[in-house]
Amino acid sequence: QVRLVESGGGSVQAGGSLRLSCAAFGYTFSSYTMAWFRRAPGKELEAVAITYRDEIPAYADSVKGRFTISRDNAQRILYLPMNSLKPEDTAMYYCAATSNYRPRRPSDYAYWGQGTQVTVSS
Repeated sequence: QVRLVESGGGSVQAGGSLRLSCAAFGYTFSSYTMAWFRRAPGKELEAVAITYRDEIPAYADSVKGRFTISRDNAQRILYLPMNSLKPEDTAMYYCAATSNYRPRRPSDYAYWGQGTQVTVSS
């Protein structure tokens, strides 16, 4: 059974850091494109960072230079260290997986975690 389990969320002050983790179970982790999404209150789901199987990761403009997506294929874990956090980063963060080599939209992702809340206070 496929499962994605996020952890690492919490409450921090602006300028602080957190590291999100996503443990994957039940599929060939290394063969899947993995991504972090977030949904802020009243806003649409947003792709934050994507790590493709064989290409350079992609980031939303709003997080470039502050967030870094990485994956440990041996441990089957996806990471998102987040630095210089801002109040506008407050959201529920989700990891997602797809066998699609070049996903274009959230609906391209077959598997989703339950999410971990990140709250940044000013």
